[in-house]
Amino acid sequence: MRTEILKYERIRSLRIDRGLTQETVAQMLHVRQNTYSQYEIGVLNYPLDVVVRLAEYYGVSVDYLVGLTDEPTPYPRGRRAK
Repeated sequence: MRTEILKYERIRSLRIDRGLTQETVAQMLHVRQNTYSQYEIGVLNYPLDVVVRLAEYYGVSVDYLVGLTDEPTPYPRGRRAK
């Protein structure tokens, strides 16, 4: 149950900590403000592509956004095989 609460609280906290409006973040995600608002309050589950874009935008890990870790720092990217 705690994971469910955290994943919605975290996107709201990150937005507020940076002084952003829901409209600003919604525009970055290419969704309507109402849709983004529903992500924040947990009415809608946000799709994986939204989670990835939010993680990149805020510079945090996907694991942090979904509540699997309390460490916001993303893992370093490894080299891809050629």
